[in-house]
Amino acid sequence: MADKAVSTIAKPQMRGLLNGQIKKNLIISLVLAGISGVAFKQLVGTERKRKYAEFYRTYDAEKEFEIMRKKGLFQSC
Repeated sequence: MADKAVSTIAKPQMRGLLNGQIKKNLIISLVLAGISGVAFKQLVGTERKRKYAEFYRTYDAEKEFEIMRKKGLFQSC
């Protein structure tokens, strides 16, 4: 009987448990929000800027105006 080891169960943390969980969840959420923001900017924002730049590089407002005028979309022209 003297050879049996007695193990004790660790006491659960009762004080500050909610604060610890909130702090951990807040840090995780801020990191994930930052990563998703940077990823969105790189994947969507940069591509959108490039497409707008390409559109306005080749856009001719006078030509578009003449096409709309020939279709009869303006009452005063």
